[in-house]
Amino acid sequence: MLTRLLNHLRHLPRDSRDTLFLLLVIAWVVLPQVAHLPLWCSLLAAGVLLWRGGLAVTLRPLPSRWWLLALLGLTVAATLFTHKTLLGRDAGVTLIVVLLALKTLELRAKRDAFVVFFLSFFTMLTNFFFSQSLLTAAAMLVALLGLLTALVNAHMPVGKPPLAQAAKTAGGMALLGAPIMVVLFLLFPRLAPLWGIPNDAMSGRSGLSATMQVGNIARLALDDSIAMRIRFEGATPLQSELYFRGPVLSTFDGREWRPLRSGFPARMQPPANLQVLGAPFSYQVTLEPNNRPWLLLLDATPARPVLSGFDASMTSELQWLTDRPISDLLRYTAQSYPDFRHGPLRPMAGLQDYVDLPAGYNPRTLQLAAELRRDPRYASADKAQLVAAVLERLRSGGYTYTLDPGVFGRDSADEFWFDRKEGFCEHIASSFVILMRALDVPARVVTGYQGGERNAVDGFWIVRQSDAHAWTEVWLANRGWVRVDPTSAVAPGRIGALQRLQAPRGAIANALLGNISADFALNLRAVWDAVNNSWNQRVLNYTQGKQLNLLKNLGFESPRWEDLIYLLIGLVVLASLVGAVWTQWERSRQDPWLRLLALAAIRLQKAGVKLAANSPPRRMAEQLVQQFGPDNPQALTLRDWLLRLEAQRYAPPGAQRTRLVTLERELKQLVWPT
Repeated sequence: MLTRLLNHLRHLPRDSRDTLFLLLVIAWVVLPQVAHLPLWCSLLAAGVLLWRGGLAVTLRPLPSRWWLLALLGLTVAATLFTHKTLLGRDAGVTLIVVLLALKTLELRAKRDAFVVFFLSFFTMLTNFFFSQSLLTAAAMLVALLGLLTALVNAHMPVGKPPLAQAAKTAGGMALLGAPIMVVLFLLFPRLAPLWGIPNDAMSGRSGLSATMQVGNIARLALDDSIAMRIRFEGATPLQSELYFRGPVLSTFDGREWRPLRSGFPARMQPPANLQVLGAPFSYQVTLEPNNRPWLLLLDATPARPVLSGFDASMTSELQWLTDRPISDLLRYTAQSYPDFRHGPLRPMAGLQDYVDLPAGYNPRTLQLAAELRRDPRYASADKAQLVAAVLERLRSGGYTYTLDPGVFGRDSADEFWFDRKEGFCEHIASSFVILMRALDVPARVVTGYQGGERNAVDGFWIVRQSDAHAWTEVWLANRGWVRVDPTSAVAPGRIGALQRLQAPRGAIANALLGNISADFALNLRAVWDAVNNSWNQRVLNYTQGKQLNLLKNLGFESPRWEDLIYLLIGLVVLASLVGAVWTQWERSRQDPWLRLLALAAIRLQKAGVKLAANSPPRRMAEQLVQQFGPDNPQALTLRDWLLRLEAQRYAPPGAQRTRLVTLERELKQLVWPT
């Protein structure tokens, strides 16, 4: 069956063969978009491409324009219904994919093919609206070479020129354009990005969110994607000190933790009163885009991080926020002090907000707090002793840390303390804070990242989404807010020793990775992470500041972005002059007609024609026909070209001659016999 199909494909007409190749390239261009397109758009694009491919294989006519108009109207309506607009990034990408797919149903002439080519180039660029990763860049480089191959193939004359020949020409074009691309990358002025990243849906996956819903996720899927990379300058903190602060959640409605409620009087909020001790850690963070205004920094960072393009400020809860969401790779440097104290030292009205609990929730937890208060051991205990008592209950009460706790009900803290006795960090932190508040101890949930791993290849520390964590802070008199990580009481290895829970592999992962040792897999991941980091640091993070530093190294005292334009224009003019001079020198050192004849002789010899030294065009034509026969159309076309080349040189005065430039252009387009 497969052999018959391959034989059928080999004997297809030139147009059908070229159409199938172009459809494969279009499918490759659209494939990375599937994760960001509406389901109906992906199915429509796949269906139209398969339909068009079937028409090419079976040599059936294309559908009428009424079909196309009907499909276009339906897809525009579907786009408007899905995105509520026809403008913007998401709606625009959906429409461009739809138009590209539908345009393939109009491939009747070379003009239609050129429209498809340029729509494909534009669609290829839209992949970078959603991701600028190394994998995306590599996939789009393959797509670029495929589109260039199809474009070169469309300009070749009649016959069935091999795709390898078109691919070779396309590769040569790409290599010739590479120096220009490098110069533009280095010198073209950097502008702010014209796009962002899509809203992330982190439900059921590890990672940070602006709120924390307790108990509605039956199973947590570890997301190993990278959240940020850190390079320490000098001393490195212990892993148990790597707490990267994110949103602080202080308001609880029974099911969801949120930041301090909006509208709370600023004069009532406990001040930061941040005091730092000891020597700081200096480090540089490369933060992956997250569409959030959070600067993730080690506790605690009193001074504004050094970054460009954003305003940043610290809240009274020590969280650093930017003036807008971070939708592109961001690098910043900071100094953090692991030894610090913050918050009021004496009771104040604003602390009541960290004791409030919603009425009617978790009655057994409230009863547990009352029993602890009545216990003679804790009757006169201060807040620090109550915290120690609850931590001891976590250590000795049979509680476990798991990724698979099941769905919790309405009273999540009751279920954790008395029924399930298991959960991941959000269950433990939430239940701990609820019990602390029931004991009249001000407490809040802090989310962020804890831990990380050092990449031995490049020395960067990598923090992944699977390192997302929730811990707590309690307020103690004369000490202020104190970090308490109740998860460390349940699973000490989760914090200092970096013993993470591992999500079980699926069937495909077991089949592919079952025989690979864990150390080898970790080494491969370290190498890949280092390569990605180099891409991020040297390519994606090549900012205008780095461009200006390049100009300083070139001798500019006070470079500006206008200097980049002048330098770029100067290089373009210089390259043009060098090219013109080289062309004139090349033409002056050799007769253009003889050079063209020599090129034809070289091509004939590669095709297998044995030529004597200094053979004239007519002799070349005779040997060509003798070798390939008088019925070979490609040989006859080439013979006619050689005879016209001879006539161009030796025709009598007044005779019509073909211009040498025309003959040179035709030589590049000729299909050589095989």
